[in-house]
Amino acid sequence: MAAVQALYQMDISGTPSNTVIEEFTDFRFNTEKVDADYFRDIVKGVIEFQDVIDKDISEHLSKKWSLKRLDMTLRAIMRAGCYEISRRPDVPALVIIDEYVSIASDFFEQSEPAFVNGALDKFAKKVRAAEFGLTGS
Repeated sequence: MAAVQALYQMDISGTPSNTVIEEFTDFRFNTEKVDADYFRDIVKGVIEFQDVIDKDISEHLSKKWSLKRLDMTLRAIMRAGCYEISRRPDVPALVIIDEYVSIASDFFEQSEPAFVNGALDKFAKKVRAAEFGLTGS
């Protein structure tokens, strides 16, 4: 959740990642139990691989939608989820998907959580086919 909020803040304000990470670790994590290293990895990783992540997200959107049309919060959720699926093999894909669907449910009440579920599931099955038993023998 914190990584999504930080990515959203950076997107809306243009604040550099180091500034946002410092703000979160210095002020917001004092009252919350957060794995600061994991948080930092997601935020920095999304920034480092954003072009690739955005391309991957765009490939899994319907033809009617572009990445720019997505709500900023939804875009932050998708970026963080795609980063974790592609760069954090230590966490099962289904756990990642479930977490980001839950985060989407915290922000949205309509079809957005289902959208996140469908898009991340499709992406995960492409990136982690073996984890889903989709590799040929």
